Amino acid sequence: MRISALTLTCCWFVIGLALGQNQAKRATTNASPYETVNTLLFNLNDENYKPELAAKAFYSSYLEGRNAKNLSLKLKQVLDGKGLYVEMEDLPTTGNYIDSTSGKAIYVLFPREPDLYLEKVNGNWYVSKKTTELIPELHKAVYPFGLDKLLQILPKIGHNKYFGLYTWQIITILLLVFLSFIIHKMFTFIFEKVIIKYLTKFGFANVAKNVVIPIAKPVSLLIVFLFLYTFLPVLQLPIKSNAFALYALKAIWPIFAIIFFYRLVDVLSLYFKKVADKTESNLDDQLVPLVRKVLKTFVIIVGVLFIFDNLGQDITTILAGLSIGGLAFALAAQDTIKNFFGSVMIFVDKPFQVGDWITSGEIDGTVEEVGFRSTRIRTFRNSVTYVPNGVIADKTVDNHGLRTYRRYFSQITITYDTPPHIIELFVEGLKELVKNHPKTRKDYYEVHLNDMAASSLNIMFYIFFKVPTWSDELKARQEILLSIITLANSLGVNFAFPTQTLHMETFPEKKGNSPIYPSEEEDMKKQLQAFVAADKAKITGVYKK
Repeated sequence: MRISALTLTCCWFVIGLALGQNQAKRATTNASPYETVNTLLFNLNDENYKPELAAKAFYSSYLEGRNAKNLSLKLKQVLDGKGLYVEMEDLPTTGNYIDSTSGKAIYVLFPREPDLYLEKVNGNWYVSKKTTELIPELHKAVYPFGLDKLLQILPKIGHNKYFGLYTWQIITILLLVFLSFIIHKMFTFIFEKVIIKYLTKFGFANVAKNVVIPIAKPVSLLIVFLFLYTFLPVLQLPIKSNAFALYALKAIWPIFAIIFFYRLVDVLSLYFKKVADKTESNLDDQLVPLVRKVLKTFVIIVGVLFIFDNLGQDITTILAGLSIGGLAFALAAQDTIKNFFGSVMIFVDKPFQVGDWITSGEIDGTVEEVGFRSTRIRTFRNSVTYVPNGVIADKTVDNHGLRTYRRYFSQITITYDTPPHIIELFVEGLKELVKNHPKTRKDYYEVHLNDMAASSLNIMFYIFFKVPTWSDELKARQEILLSIITLANSLGVNFAFPTQTLHMETFPEKKGNSPIYPSEEEDMKKQLQAFVAADKAKITGVYKK
């Protein structure tokens, strides 16, 4: 049977019309989340631009006087501007979809954008009421400073395509590159030619060199990348290209922020160093490098976490992993953590400072450096000992460097043949030496005839030096000892040394050494009473003076 060409043409026309109606129906029905999103996006692409059909993705009762066509355009611009690509094959195709988390008939389009979701109303799926209300606010956040107006002006430049981009997009890209170059040069000029010039002119060359120059370039590049990040949504690049560009900018611009704050720590360290120089404690000088290292480590860690967050990674999972890893690390490095807290306690309590002479157990020497983990001590053998701070924190520390006075005790021995009145003069002379020396304590010292030893009369010499260091103490001791020797020579006092004397009682032509005592006991008592009375009168006169 032959079929005429006209009949065949009519059949194809009817079939095509039916398919077209079915296509339109599929593009405008809201029976499932898939079909609702398809209604919105399919009717807003360049090849099939029908915003009046895309508006059917909104529930009429949620509009409250808003223009559904305008909302659909703004929602599409929000998705494009933020680089949010909808994976159509992942969307539910059933109308009975239930969200497993909330147990409600809703579908969240993007896990990191919980405010963008669909909900089921009267058997069909629509853009949710909350999303509908937030679209103007979201649009303003993506296109701040009225940049959405450019979306109406720039496309008028040209719609010819080159390399997959419209003419207006290529021109805008070139314009952004040019403006970025201008911004970079402008801030470079402001920093180098204006700020640094005037700081140097007014005598702040060190500030310009140490503060402004290190942060000038990172600040300039940071502003350029923020400028590009702000204007990128205006380009309306293909969704995947825009998403890639946004990811790149989100990953790069925090790096310059990290560099900026990293160098800013050096600037703060200069300020802390000036404050530490004004204090009497040298331990503050050691604290500044430690604080600088801690702050720089903190800046890097926070910056890396911020980059991960910008790239869409869940930092709570990362932090949870770090805390578990940190617990394992803490168990494996208990001594290191103990030493760290020992360092903290040393800097808080300040039991010693750099330059102090300390004694703690077997440790004896001068503190040279207090580090993050250990303290470096120079012993009196000139060797260097590194002591873990946890060990020092657990032990008693005798800080000789905190002494106001340094005690000196000695026994000055003189011979037995020294007359008593010479001894008294010598003792008084010793006291005058203490009073006259500029480095001795004047309100407390003891100088007395104190002992009768086997081969000498001992004078206790107990004084204190007011000197800051051990070297100064040794110098003061030498000066005092030389003065004592000079005083003894001037009075004819002989210093004793261990001796033994052999007495020969019956040697010819020599008197015996034993004294001749009175033969009568009464004479002895009278002699004693006379001495006691004379001595009492003498002592009484001394104390009355």
